[in-house]
Amino acid sequence: MISIALDGPAGAGKSTVAKGVAKDLGFIYVDTGALYRTVGLHFIRKGITTELKCDIESELKEIVVDIKFVNNEQRVFLNGEDVSEQIRTPEASMMASAVSAKPPVRAFLLDMQRKLARENNVIMDGRDIGTVVLPDATLKYFVTATAEERANRRYKELIEKGMDVEYKAVYDDIVKRDYNDSHREIAPLKPAEDSIIFDTTGNTLEQSVELLKKSIKERLD
Repeated sequence: MISIALDGPAGAGKSTVAKGVAKDLGFIYVDTGALYRTVGLHFIRKGITTELKCDIESELKEIVVDIKFVNNEQRVFLNGEDVSEQIRTPEASMMASAVSAKPPVRAFLLDMQRKLARENNVIMDGRDIGTVVLPDATLKYFVTATAEERANRRYKELIEKGMDVEYKAVYDDIVKRDYNDSHREIAPLKPAEDSIIFDTTGNTLEQSVELLKKSIKERLD
């Protein structure tokens, strides 16, 4: 099986680019960030803040996270409920950053991620795919862009969904999440030693998909 790891900061375009490339190559796309957002949604619904002052392992016993592929699109389920849309809020994003720093949560989701890679040709994106989840991935990329560009993309995305947000708040969330993800003790965000840096600053979505697809095909050939 072929596994391609895509890591990088929030808003770099990993998920969107990975979806496009996976579709063209006939691979399964796995958005691991959605898994952490789904766990985070459970904590939000329980009224727990990002400080996570609770018994995390007990909370995890109440959670069943599933991935299903509908028309080759990943959908995530929390205790049987499709929450693929509910997890795409700034609040869910910050909670995902908080829960992903906790070893019990990472262990809870690790087997699921590795099983998908063992059984399918996958493009998997996240924060530590090439460094921790799939250290022996066939190819590893670190997808990045400037904080300003990433905030602008996220802002436009949220506005198009009808959400009432301000650019500065989105930018501040991006910067804060960058810091949290890169400074956590467990599996901090950083490029794997053998990863290829892929900067999407200034690219359109179509350009990024084509450039990444070309790079992958050249290396697989």
